[in-house]
Amino acid sequence: MKITELRKKSREELETLLKEKRREQNELYFLLHQKKIKNVKEGRNIRKDIARILTIVKQ
Repeated sequence: MKITELRKKSREELETLLKEKRREQNELYFLLHQKKIKNVKEGRNIRKDIARILTIVKQ
């Protein structure tokens, strides 16, 4: 997700998106440890999205 898209969203939308991304991160973590996932780079993208959202919320 791009930073320009995130800046257009309201604070409530960002908070719900943050909860969703953290849930995805937890699911990915469990699937990774069960060795049921092929694309491990997806975790990096989710972490970066979470960092972008947190940056905008704190501004």
